[in-house]
Amino acid sequence: MLPVPTAPRRAPVRTEPGRAGPPAAPRRAAAAAALAAAALLLTACTGSVDGARPSRVDDVAPLSTAQPPAGRAGRDAPVPRPATLPGVGARTLAGVPADARQAVLVTGTGRDATTGKVTLYRRDPVAGWAPASPVWPAHNAARGWTDEHRTGDLRSPIGVYTLTDAGGRLADPGTRLTYDHAPIGFTVHGTGVEGEPLAGAFDYVIAINYNRKPGMSPRDWTRPLGQSRGGGIWLHVDHGGATQGCVSLPAEAMRTLLRTLDPSLHPVVVMGDAASLAR
Repeated sequence: MLPVPTAPRRAPVRTEPGRAGPPAAPRRAAAAAALAAAALLLTACTGSVDGARPSRVDDVAPLSTAQPPAGRAGRDAPVPRPATLPGVGARTLAGVPADARQAVLVTGTGRDATTGKVTLYRRDPVAGWAPASPVWPAHNAARGWTDEHRTGDLRSPIGVYTLTDAGGRLADPGTRLTYDHAPIGFTVHGTGVEGEPLAGAFDYVIAINYNRKPGMSPRDWTRPLGQSRGGGIWLHVDHGGATQGCVSLPAEAMRTLLRTLDPSLHPVVVMGDAASLAR
């Protein structure tokens, strides 16, 4: 038999120690594909490569300090409205002078009632009205309240009136209002509407500027609206019953008012039954 020819053996390729043999074509293709994938990944994260600017961390402020553009801020917190006199409606408030910083609020329990309560309020330019005294019990006229007071009607006038002048049988307790100390002129005798003694009722009085001339003694009888419209309406010491038109308070309350009311704060009295004040 003839011998079967065999392919000649190729000499083995020698390699240097520590080095791999020459890279195969598949390896080169895989490397190129990996580089292409990496380029695509970078493009996706940083934007296109045709001039678009990549995002940068330093383009925005940290979350804790970022500020909205001027004029584009979110809604501001609501600013609290100044407090008003409690129970007093817009119509009545409109009668309070803009420069008044003190108000004696007299609130009757009913149109025909003879009792009520009194509180002194002070107005802050920002916060509004706030109580500046305790709540004191009070009496008003024997037939209640009226929008148009007349002589002898036994009703107290509803409205807002300035307070400028005071006086009394007793000496000035330390008021800044003008004070007419007249031990005889303010002495009163007899009994009230309900038969109670009136002694001491005019120990302290504050004239309510209804149908009177401000700057005069409470005892002045000038009546700008005429005699038929009544007058002599005062804050005075309570005598335990209804009045003929005034508002009466405990003696200590009168002393407190006299020491607290300040002409530079333009004090007023806001007075009437609760329903009328709420208008």
